[in-house]
Amino acid sequence: MFPEPSAESLAATPAASAVLALLLTEGPLSRVEMARRLDLSSAAVTKVARPFLDAGYLHELASERTAPGAGRPVSPLDVTTDREYFVGVKVTTDGLVDEIVGVLCDLKARVRHSVRHPLADRGPEAVIAALATLVDDLLDSGPEGAGYRGRTRSLGLAISGDVDAAAGVVRLSARLGWRDVPIGRLAAEATGLAVTVENDVKALTVAEHWFGQGVGTDSFALVTVGAGIGCGIVVDGRLLTGAYGVAGEIGHICVDPSGAACRCGGTGCVETVATTGAILEAARAAAGVADLDFASAVEQARAGNEAVREVFARAGTAIGLAVAAMVNIAGPERIVVSGEGLDTYDLFEERIWAAFAAHVFGAAAQCPVIIRPLPFEEWARGAAAASIRALFPQVRTIARVR
Repeated sequence: MFPEPSAESLAATPAASAVLALLLTEGPLSRVEMARRLDLSSAAVTKVARPFLDAGYLHELASERTAPGAGRPVSPLDVTTDREYFVGVKVTTDGLVDEIVGVLCDLKARVRHSVRHPLADRGPEAVIAALATLVDDLLDSGPEGAGYRGRTRSLGLAISGDVDAAAGVVRLSARLGWRDVPIGRLAAEATGLAVTVENDVKALTVAEHWFGQGVGTDSFALVTVGAGIGCGIVVDGRLLTGAYGVAGEIGHICVDPSGAACRCGGTGCVETVATTGAILEAARAAAGVADLDFASAVEQARAGNEAVREVFARAGTAIGLAVAAMVNIAGPERIVVSGEGLDTYDLFEERIWAAFAAHVFGAAAQCPVIIRPLPFEEWARGAAAASIRALFPQVRTIARVR
């Protein structure tokens, strides 16, 4: 049985949630430093930290002096990472292989174990069956067969498409062929875990903001390039979802009103030009080879086939336009670019940044961009991070007072 009390019940107030969330993302920290960062009194921090200490979610580190000659030593607080575990799962359909990728993470979203299972088909029933088996494998994978089951109660699912996170429903996933699938309820029934469902790019954004390159920023964006073009945006410390849950869909910005039809129902979207599928289709036409595969298209472009090379360049221009539009609107401090399409980044990098520089406004052109290839296990970790974040509904933002 899961040990009580849970972090969720202890983090029932904004102050308690803020203290634990800050330690998760940037600990260990002293009580004095947390009080400064969260605009609380030291007494308030001590008060809200005590139940977490008693329940084993936090622990004190050895006393240390903050500087030579400083006064009374402080005892920093840190998260006890093995107090609770989280399963994260990414449902992957990249056009080449269909599989589900799962990870078992600790409270700081560090991966303890991972596993991949193939999908026989993309239907919800098949996905749920594979998911149940994968979750069992993860929960039973602990050291010396001890397993993680006794301290795991949360499952995060990362799925491409239009996801209603609050309801746990996939409203539309073109890649999976799903419409209005209550995947959260189905997964909870199959696994017995509390389920958080999130769009895959938004889940990866949560992981990068709380535990990766976005730590310490109030505004942050992650752009993914590959089978789809996605973007997650953090504004004032919060993941931007918008009134309808689809904020950040830069892949569906129109860059050519007379262009090709998009699977979303629109016309001339970035995804009609810049996804791996769109690039391959255009490369086949440019090369005059109907059965050209993606690896061969890349080879031809790198070998100097100008027609094929221009296909990749056009993709770079479309991505650059979309990133510039996002930066002009949201103004992130930092951008991470990731996705399986980074393997061919050399073929469109120049056009991305030429289009970005030409259309971004003013000082926003200084926004640093980090290129960060991430395997699908990291996307699954994003799902686990989304389930960790779900423990803190009171937290609207993690204070970054400097």
